[in-house]
Amino acid sequence: MTYEQNARPSDGTPAAGDHPLGEPIGAVDEVRGPVVDIVCRRLPPLREALLATANGESFVFEVHQHLDATHVRAISLHDTDGLKRGLPVFDSNSPLQVPVAPECLGRLLDVFGAPLDGAAPLPARAFRPIIASPPALAETTGIGGILETGIKVVDLLCPFVKGGKTGLFGGAGVGKTVLIMEFMHAIVHLHRGASVFAGVGERIREGHELWHEMQAAGVMPRTLMVFGQMDESPGVRFRVGLTALTYAEYLRDTLAEEVLLLMDNVFRFVQAGSEISGLLGRMPATVGYQPTLMSEVAELQDRIVSTRSGNITSVQAVYVPADDMTDPAVSTILSHLDTMVILSRTQAAKGIYPAVDPLQSGGRTMDRHLLGDRHYDIASTVREHLARYKELEDIIAMLGIEALSDSDRRVVRRARRLQRYLTQPFHAVAQHTGIDGVSVPLDQTLADCEAFIRGDHDEVSEEGCYMRGTMKAGKP
Repeated sequence: MTYEQNARPSDGTPAAGDHPLGEPIGAVDEVRGPVVDIVCRRLPPLREALLATANGESFVFEVHQHLDATHVRAISLHDTDGLKRGLPVFDSNSPLQVPVAPECLGRLLDVFGAPLDGAAPLPARAFRPIIASPPALAETTGIGGILETGIKVVDLLCPFVKGGKTGLFGGAGVGKTVLIMEFMHAIVHLHRGASVFAGVGERIREGHELWHEMQAAGVMPRTLMVFGQMDESPGVRFRVGLTALTYAEYLRDTLAEEVLLLMDNVFRFVQAGSEISGLLGRMPATVGYQPTLMSEVAELQDRIVSTRSGNITSVQAVYVPADDMTDPAVSTILSHLDTMVILSRTQAAKGIYPAVDPLQSGGRTMDRHLLGDRHYDIASTVREHLARYKELEDIIAMLGIEALSDSDRRVVRRARRLQRYLTQPFHAVAQHTGIDGVSVPLDQTLADCEAFIRGDHDEVSEEGCYMRGTMKAGKP
């Protein structure tokens, strides 16, 4: 039974005295799209969940404004068809809550914790509010060591850290969702942890495909998926990330799991907040975003922390509007992250997958003390080769590679091989590509890159370096 079902009846509008929540707190006064004004006998706190039923349909409202001494303005988390003035409204006496239980792994749920997979509802042994404060500073722990993903370009140039936050930045169609699917595969198979996926404003088709692909990849039994779809109320899209985070906190605190929290897409969370801000009549701020942008993003990000009970490692896809990294929403999200993985349309056009830009990607994790001397030196040298190749691309295009000095020709040839070596077939899309996915240990990636830099693979063709795992299998 879900929180929503537990808190209120499922049909009809009973007499006030018969309602399990007692007397109504007030009644619907006005409905404008998802915005509902409610006249109240007493004002409920902001963010309180209010409840109503009409014609067998259930409604949940979240309080966002106190208009005067007797009126509040709320956002409906359901379609408002069927609402009418005078409908009794009841106070749940808490923010929105979701049922939590160990059986949540392997399930597909909505913002209320109700099943979307056609299976039975979660057993309502306990509930957790989705609005909560971050853990006390004394309870939190810092970032840990490197979290290997088996993805060569990520582990080498923009490594993840346990308990850290990583952003995947890119425009539409450059591979953010596929990369997130591969991370889920890695955390389940390499680290035996649990994954929580938040689909914020997902297209129905994408959500359906992702669910079935996770089942086909064999990672669904250790994964929980929470969806707030694109056609739902902005209130749902705004809160679905917090629902997923609440389940991640439950897995961390109660089950002591190592949790990977994935969000696709944080930009849609910002968009939903902007939509709500406009509906509430707030004046837009920079580039039309809501004036509360920074505090809303911080409220979400500050709860993604590790404690003594376990780690929450976060990977967040971030859509970059018009490929503009200076967009206020992108800049605000970026300020909370430890690592940024920039996906480049130029790389994708060359057939380089994953389409990670090796020169722009990086972050606070690229530190000699965290990585160790060997990893740091190899990663720096690989970047130098790729940067020099980029500098010389125009000259090569106009005059040919023969116009370069011997040393530059050598650097360019090795950089081209390194660029192709950092491509990789993924497990998550093996059924579409027909190529078995590979996972490469970090030590092997470092050894291969070291060999490229020394010139051990100068005789290998560029095609022989493309879309393979390690170089140990021979020299095609």
